[in-house]
Amino acid sequence: MSQVNQVNRESSNKVIFECKCCGHCCHGVATVSVSEEEQKRMAAYLELELNEFRSKFLVQGKHSTSMKIIDGHCIFYGPDGLCSVHPVKPFHCKRWPLHPSILADEAAWKAIKADCPGFSKDATWEDAKELVRKSMNGTK
Repeated sequence: MSQVNQVNRESSNKVIFECKCCGHCCHGVATVSVSEEEQKRMAAYLELELNEFRSKFLVQGKHSTSMKIIDGHCIFYGPDGLCSVHPVKPFHCKRWPLHPSILADEAAWKAIKADCPGFSKDATWEDAKELVRKSMNGTK
């Protein structure tokens, strides 16, 4: 069970999000930044030297290092529709779609909800904010 699903089930009687494992969040032009520690963990998982891992899978931006986008999806999105580094995927991937931007911006919430089929139709912005806060605090 994903971190998001776990918090959702343990923190509320109302399930507002259930990951559909559809891979929709892995598609698009946006990418995910990857910390130094995450890079090391992913390289080890793939049994690659860190520099080789970085050159094959990452792109260095002005302020952060991110995963490459290939053919409109994350480089780790496999042909089977699954994440090829799932056990060690980055924090931001584990947390998605409960992104902190939901807390401050109802428009961000609406865009994320419209883009993710895992949200229940009756999920409200208030429900999502509560779930984000609990997931950020590690509250179960």
